[in-house]
Amino acid sequence: MTTPAPYEFEIREGDDGATHPVEQLWTPCAGDAVASGFIAHRDLFVIGIDDATDDHLYPVGFIVLGHQPWADITEAATAYMSQIHGWRTLRLYPGDDPSVFIPRIPRAVLTHGVFLRHPHSDHGCGCEWGETWRMVWAPATAPGAIPVTAMRHPAAPATAGDLPNPDEGAPATWAV
Repeated sequence: MTTPAPYEFEIREGDDGATHPVEQLWTPCAGDAVASGFIAHRDLFVIGIDDATDDHLYPVGFIVLGHQPWADITEAATAYMSQIHGWRTLRLYPGDDPSVFIPRIPRAVLTHGVFLRHPHSDHGCGCEWGETWRMVWAPATAPGAIPVTAMRHPAAPATAGDLPNPDEGAPATWAV
């Protein structure tokens, strides 16, 4: 008996008749992570993520490679916003009303993800994923899964980013 995979590869047929995956698994390392949009902050690699259901001007969440303490991911997320968007604080989006109460910075979760990277520009499909990567949440036992720490941006809606919630049985635990 086999269990369903948490993700599927799209396959295409090449000119020679051989089939090839349209995407490949990608395990980020220092050079690849920075080249793919992560920033390095105190030996952590962090990136902002958008919500899959909408296109936002600013990230709704953050991913840090590896399992990290909550305080470290908050600091890394703040550094990301400072370096990428010129913010000096993580609390509000630009233009937000500072009198609106944001109760606290959301907790971070320790989970796993599979990074899928589309082949380079010499790949002939010409689709919208050209030279990009995306991440799919996955159990720790999934092929190619790497540990990540994720945190929703405090000004984003609670459902933004579709982050795993350990309280709802997701394959994740709360960072401390």
